Amino acid sequence: MSEHDQIQRFLFEQTDIRGEIVSLEKSYQQALAAHDYPEPIRQLLGELISAAILLSTTLKFAGVMTLQAKSSGPIHLLMVDCNEKHEFRALARWEGDIRQMDLRSLLPAGHLVITIDPEQGKRYQGIVPLNGDTLGECFSSYFAQSEQLPTQMWLFADHERTTGLLLQALPATQETDPQQRELKWEHITTLAKTVKPEELLTLEPLVVLHRLYHEETVRVFPAESVAFHCHCSREKTSVALRSIGREEAESVLEEQGELVLHCQFCNHAYHYTAIDISQLFDGDENTSSSTSLH
Repeated sequence: MSEHDQIQRFLFEQTDIRGEIVSLEKSYQQALAAHDYPEPIRQLLGELISAAILLSTTLKFAGVMTLQAKSSGPIHLLMVDCNEKHEFRALARWEGDIRQMDLRSLLPAGHLVITIDPEQGKRYQGIVPLNGDTLGECFSSYFAQSEQLPTQMWLFADHERTTGLLLQALPATQETDPQQRELKWEHITTLAKTVKPEELLTLEPLVVLHRLYHEETVRVFPAESVAFHCHCSREKTSVALRSIGREEAESVLEEQGELVLHCQFCNHAYHYTAIDISQLFDGDENTSSSTSLH
C-alpha cells in the first residue's frame, strides 16, 4: 500500500474523540489525469476528494456517498463520489478564465450537497450554504448545522497530492462530564490547528500524529487503501444512448459516421457504429415484442 494513497483512522484513549488522516498521490493524479483543470479548480477538487474519503468511513453498508459544491459563479460544480471501499472519482465544471481567487469568489452564494445512496435502504441528502473561507470550514459548519457530533476538518491540496485531517467527538462513554469533554475537545483541536499544509501533504500520517499528539495516548488502526475507480461501462453508456432515442442516434451517425460518447469523469470514449446502433435498438424492440406476448 502506498503511504500516499491511504486513510489512517485513530482514537484518543480515555476520551470520546476519534480522527482520520487521508493522504493521496497516485489515485489523485489518476482521477484528474483526463482533464486539464486550471490550478485553482484542481486544488479545490483535490480538497473535496479528501473530504469524501474522510466521510466515506461512515458508510457501514454498500453504497455511494456523493459530495457536490455548486454555485452560479465561475465554478459551477465540483463533484466527487466515493463508495464504502474508498474508491472514488471526481469532476468539475466551470467557465471563463479561472484565476487564483478565494473560495467565496470562485463559488459565490454556493451550497454544499451531501448525498448518501445505499444499495438497499433510503437515500439521504443534506444541503448547507458554502459559508466558510475554506472547504474544511464549510464541512465543519455542515456538521454543526445538521446537529451531528462536533466535527472539525482540515483540507489541503497541491498539484501532486491531496490530504485531509478529521477530528470528531463521539457520544459520551469515556468522559461524561460536559465541561471536561469540552476542555479535551478544545485541547485536541487546538493542537490540530498547528499542523502545516506541507506537513500533511508530505509526511506519513503516523509521523503527523506523533508530531501533534506525542503527549496523548493514541490508538492507531490499520491503514486502509484508497483508489481511483470510474465505474462507467459500455452497458451503462448504452442505457444513456437508448434515452436519446433511435432517431436522434441515427441522425448523429448520418452526420458524423459514428457516435461517440465520453464518460464525464474519466473521459473514456465509447464508440458506436451503425451496426451497433441497429443491434442496440432492434434488441430493445425484440425484447418489447417478446415481453408483450406473456
